[in-house]
Amino acid sequence: MQRMAGLKESAETWRSIAARAKDAAGLADLALQEGDASMEEGLQADVASIGTDLRKLEFQLVFSGPYDERSAILAVHAGAGGTESQDWAQMLLRMYLRWAERSGFKAMVVDISSGDEAGIKSATVEITGRWAYGYLKAERGVHRLVRISPFDASHARHTSFALVEVLPESEGDVEVQVNTDDLKIDVFRASGHGGQNVQKTSTAVRITHLPTGIVVVCQNERSQLQNKELALKVLHARLINLELKRQQEQQARMKGEHIPAEWGNQIRSYVLHPYKMVKDHRTGYETSDTAAVLDGELASLLEAYLLSTVGKAV
Repeated sequence: MQRMAGLKESAETWRSIAARAKDAAGLADLALQEGDASMEEGLQADVASIGTDLRKLEFQLVFSGPYDERSAILAVHAGAGGTESQDWAQMLLRMYLRWAERSGFKAMVVDISSGDEAGIKSATVEITGRWAYGYLKAERGVHRLVRISPFDASHARHTSFALVEVLPESEGDVEVQVNTDDLKIDVFRASGHGGQNVQKTSTAVRITHLPTGIVVVCQNERSQLQNKELALKVLHARLINLELKRQQEQQARMKGEHIPAEWGNQIRSYVLHPYKMVKDHRTGYETSDTAAVLDGELASLLEAYLLSTVGKAV
């Protein structure tokens, strides 16, 4: 039913553009026949709007992966470096929440672990909407920040790292089977910043998948049932990702390719001092508008990466 709804939405969108193009062509003919220059401004706006929407639809053709249409589970993990990296992880979390808001996706923080002094140690976000995974898969990898530290009294320049994971959300598929006997489920009281309990009852849920050792924690919802459902959703996403990695490694071994370590070289650098630049090391795309990028303006970076992967498995 979800697949059918997506196809129906695509068909209706294309029909709508076709109808708008037909109306614009009719208006152009009428303007020429009557010699009415006053119609020109409105016609130009219509054509520009149709062109913008058409380019967006054409860009979606780069989404050829089996899970690209799905919602996504995004996780941010602070790297080594204590408060510096934890603050950087929080900056990245805000960037993705702003991107989701700007792009019309719904974002919900599923779990968050606060830093010792500032920032976050890790956070997991559910980003709901068609093509969310298709776009965000461009973000998985290590992100590097260079700046003057706000936590250093000597105002020294620091380099911080954070890891971003992006997983396709499970839709009840049969790709991965989860046996309830393989799950260890613990409940506990949700905690806030500093470790203090914020719930009087045990609503937080921790699920451990015994065969793989994957642990998922969810504590942001008010009921234990909601937290359990969200935790199971994240677990399914992680298991799908594990299966995808297994398949990719198998294909790479057949091709004789090297499999790089996941926590390896950064995919993107964000430099705030001594100059301002965001550079994606995979595509070479760069921009000096660091403030816009950190405020969620990721469209150009995402598109540059996705267009570079056309015809490749990502």
